Formats: sequence, structure tokens, C-alpha cells
Amino acid sequence: MPLIVTPTAVNEVKRVLASQNHPDWGLRVGVKGGGCSGLSYTMGVEEKPAPSDQVFEYDGVRVFCDPKSYLFLNGLTIDYSTDMLNGGFKFVNPNATKTCGCGTSFSA
Repeated sequence: MPLIVTPTAVNEVKRVLASQNHPDWGLRVGVKGGGCSGLSYTMGVEEKPAPSDQVFEYDGVRVFCDPKSYLFLNGLTIDYSTDMLNGGFKFVNPNATKTCGCGTSFSA
């Protein structure tokens, strides 16, 4: 199952890449140990994927995910909210069995 990036999140990623003068780079998503629930989401920008990465494309935005992270993130939906109190990137993960209150960490 692919990672899903909503049109709102795609627009925000495009804005971030352009603001960093890297409009042709991609978004790396992954997980690392830590956070209140055991695993935390990671995001960053990178010029190109690693050879073993899963690569997805949404309206010209490439998304890279390493194989280990993909085990926890397949089917993940990444959204973006402009809400003043709870704005930012949001993660909806069908693999998460428990999430923290802030939505940035989970356990599977």
C-alpha cells in the first residue's frame, strides 16, 4: 500500500522546497525510536532517493521512504492543516496501535 500525501500537504511541501531553493528535491519520511509511544515520525528534504528507497510521486513532489520505515508507514496518509492551534503536518497511520496526544509518535 503506498504512502498517501493529500493535495494540501503536497502544496506545503512544494512551498517548503521552493523556500529552500530546492524545488526539484524530494521529501523523506521515516520513523525513529523515541517519542511518548515508542516511534516518532521523521521528515526532511533530500536531493535524491537512496537505491533501496520506496519512491512515490504526487503532483511533481517525490516522497522517499527507506525499507525499514516503510514496514511501519505503508498506507500512511500525510495531510497538512493551517489551523492556528493544531496546524502543521498530520499523520494518519493504519498501522499504529497507539498514538500520543500530539500525533507525532506511535506504536505498531
